[in-house]
Amino acid sequence: MSRSPSAGSASNGTVLRTENVVAGYVREVDILNGVTVTVGRGEIVTVVGPNGAGKSTLIKTIFGLLKPREGRVVLGEEDITGAKPHTITRRGMNYVPQLDNVFPSLTVEENLEVGSLDSSRTKEHIDRMYGLFPRLGERRRQTAGTMSGGERQMVAMARALMTDPQVLLLDEPSAGLAPAFVEAIFEKIGDVNRAGVTIVMVEQNARRALAMSSRGYVLDLGKNAFEGEGRELLTDEKVAQLYLGGTARLKQAEGDAP
Repeated sequence: MSRSPSAGSASNGTVLRTENVVAGYVREVDILNGVTVTVGRGEIVTVVGPNGAGKSTLIKTIFGLLKPREGRVVLGEEDITGAKPHTITRRGMNYVPQLDNVFPSLTVEENLEVGSLDSSRTKEHIDRMYGLFPRLGERRRQTAGTMSGGERQMVAMARALMTDPQVLLLDEPSAGLAPAFVEAIFEKIGDVNRAGVTIVMVEQNARRALAMSSRGYVLDLGKNAFEGEGRELLTDEKVAQLYLGGTARLKQAEGDAP
């Protein structure tokens, strides 16, 4: 397993990469401190780490919700650094936030219609989403606000997929879900990936996410700490200590003085 970020492309072709990204929400306070991530076409890549490591900040920066102060974000061969989210969506990448990710007063079908970029193909895409998420097809007339958390997460994912993205960004897809729905969501993420969509996700359930991931990255205080194949990271004692240590620094996770 590599202990530092690799600059090279994945063997199956790089579809997304960040290069030494520095970003933050407040002037002169950086949450990300030079993060480099490479995502190969067709992969599931999971980003994990302790609270405050910058995981969600990275996803938001990739999707243009936060402009990096330094570094680049490249989708395919196109530099999308600083591009607006609606532009990035049309370039082939979409995002499912952790919170407020559905329109609660709209029905399932109306939520999906809102996500369409091409009105001439809306019905085709909706039918495809019902094939991928049969539960939504059964509840197409139900308002999203009356659904369970797991069902709402499915609506949010399906709406993002209405744009036919090549890359889907997921921010904590299992957060706050009842145990019965957690496995269902991970199964759907696997289904989406097998349908040809590259997945990048930040996930609190690190063990389950890494177990299904091609590769993973561990962030510590806004920096790359570890990277490797998903199952390799699962068996790395230092990675386990770092993740389970809350906001602890890597040195603390290794047993050194802070």
